[in-house]
Amino acid sequence: MSALESLAKSLSDSVKRLLKLPMVDEAAIKELVKDLQRALLQADVNVNLVLEISKRVEERSIKESLPPGISRREHVVKVLYEELTRFLGEEPAKTTLQEGTTNVVMLVGIQGTGKTTGAIKIARYYQKRGLRAGVVCADVYRPGAYEQLKQMADRVGVSVYGDPHEKDPERITREGVDKLRKEKFDIILIDTAGRHKDEKALMEEMKRLSEVIKPDEILLAIDGTIGQQAMVHAKAFNDTTTIGSIYVTKLDGSAKGGGALSAVAATGAKIKFVGTGEKIEDIEQFIPSNFVGRLLGMGDLQGLLDRVKDAELNIPEAKVKAFMQGRFTLTDLYHQMEGLRRMGPLRKVWKMMPGGVNIPDDQIEVAEKKLDDWRVIIQSMRKDEVEDPKMIDSSRAHRIARGSGKSERDVKELVNQYFMMKKMVKSLKRRQLTLGKRMPFAAQ
Repeated sequence: MSALESLAKSLSDSVKRLLKLPMVDEAAIKELVKDLQRALLQADVNVNLVLEISKRVEERSIKESLPPGISRREHVVKVLYEELTRFLGEEPAKTTLQEGTTNVVMLVGIQGTGKTTGAIKIARYYQKRGLRAGVVCADVYRPGAYEQLKQMADRVGVSVYGDPHEKDPERITREGVDKLRKEKFDIILIDTAGRHKDEKALMEEMKRLSEVIKPDEILLAIDGTIGQQAMVHAKAFNDTTTIGSIYVTKLDGSAKGGGALSAVAATGAKIKFVGTGEKIEDIEQFIPSNFVGRLLGMGDLQGLLDRVKDAELNIPEAKVKAFMQGRFTLTDLYHQMEGLRRMGPLRKVWKMMPGGVNIPDDQIEVAEKKLDDWRVIIQSMRKDEVEDPKMIDSSRAHRIARGSGKSERDVKELVNQYFMMKKMVKSLKRRQLTLGKRMPFAAQ
């Protein structure tokens, strides 16, 4: 479990405990604040920022008058939601581009942050939205930098400008921007050389590049695994040139996401994108309200819908609604899970659903490993058995097992997983509806 998933579980557990209390008094609020402090500190958020957030949550929860029709417990969760969202920037950074012109974005960052991969990921993000995206390789120091960038770009059809023999980063950047601008590209990403916060010459180079090309935005790539050092790096870059927004990489593994949050608070810049995996498609726009919704166990349904759209799945809306209400057959279950698998690891996708952080990992892992077996088993069933798995007794399981070449245990495992999934989806839907009625912001 990554640090962000651990943070989400800690906070959602704290919220659930609060909602179950018969009465929420000052002592209960202080206990929630302690849980909040522990969770944020374990996620490596700067201690001063933790104290600032927890103080605001406590003061508002205790002193503010209750809005009409809202209970104290609901108000406390609302305050927690609002303060965490405010801390992350409230409104998401804009990802829309200025129309009718070429937008130039300079990507900067410390060596090893995943900046080069990030340049292709961001280019691909805009390409999938119908825009022409190109990348200029301005890293003239790292051996094979251009070849690496070109190899990744070719896999997704992104244009790259570079010259592995050129040693002047200002010249190659200027020529690359001029060429791609003449070719009417919508966005040009400048992949600059990796820098260290103490390397004065390279920091000066970044400043000169910024003055030469006058980018519309400077995007700082921060490694999500470095913890509170992210704040030091963000300040060092911001002292040299103004940061427009931040791209946090490597949030899929043991990332100390709190360090990235600290960097945002330190610079005043907003997180625009987050990298969620190693594949080029593993990038998301960062929306603070949705992110906080995930942390508190309310899910990120919009994020899930965006992933479906990005995966170019063609699932009828009526099917999706029926599935989320627990009305689905074995075939529907297989098709839905196969579709989710195309969007990335099932475990990651389920975590975006309301309450998904509490789904046991072993259930998801079983489903992911067994999908190919299930397809064969379902194809060996009769139509009435697919529609109503309750009728599958021992003799039917034996027949299905022989027809599919699988064991009776595999057949029973599929049926059991079906009923477990059905029950779980209904439970998650009820919980989301309840939270949505109590707190309108949770349903948005």
